[in-house]
Amino acid sequence: MSDVNSRASLPDGIRFAFGTLTVLPVTVTRWDREAARTGMLCAPLAGLVVGLCAAALGGALTLLGAGPLLAAVASVAVPAALTRGLHLDGLADVADGLGSGKPAEDALRIMKQSDIGPFGVVTLVLVLFAQVAVLAQLYGESWARGAIAAAVAAVTARLALTLASRAGVPPARPEGLGAAVAGTVGPRAALLAGVAVVGVTAGVSLPGAVAVVLGCGAAELLLRRCVRRFGGVTGDVFGALAEVAATAALIALAL
Repeated sequence: MSDVNSRASLPDGIRFAFGTLTVLPVTVTRWDREAARTGMLCAPLAGLVVGLCAAALGGALTLLGAGPLLAAVASVAVPAALTRGLHLDGLADVADGLGSGKPAEDALRIMKQSDIGPFGVVTLVLVLFAQVAVLAQLYGESWARGAIAAAVAAVTARLALTLASRAGVPPARPEGLGAAVAGTVGPRAALLAGVAVVGVTAGVSLPGAVAVVLGCGAAELLLRRCVRRFGGVTGDVFGALAEVAATAALIALAL
């Protein structure tokens, strides 16, 4: 049995990242703060795999003669399927919590309910439409631009989670994924992860690197709003951050 006080290995972190952020058949061997720290630093890697899957399907459909709209829908559907829609569900729940206008405790209770309120429905529709619209535009220009955008969006979404896991960001509840990963990543490690992702992305696409920065910036604004409103982060907040980062990165690429 692993010593929970020992530093988690890279394989432990990769398993944690893929086991918590995707539905891929990965067994999480450690569930402790050290594993969470390494896992959240590996989150962009999980995003890259999700993004490549989305890009592969969208690009393949385009090359087979499908229109850009179908390719865009497919590229949006893949990340939703590979996360069981949990990030989208988190986005809807956070929208309902923020839109409720109620105190933090009541807003958190609203977010835990299984149904989706009007704020959540409207937010989901607009975000999904925006993602599909941008990808359809880019696939219409070339299959490569659409595929790169799908990959960049997925990586940006998971990098936003790495940054949101930094020390100083508290959990809003004592349990759940938010509590498990909140504050596990040191500020320097989070910054280095961000610089590494932006640097690698710049080597493939300079506009993609700019989109990563802007996407994470949009997620940071939402993070600060949620911390002020709810007192910290939850699993739903992490899901919302991922979707906002991905959408903002796509919009940046469209512009």
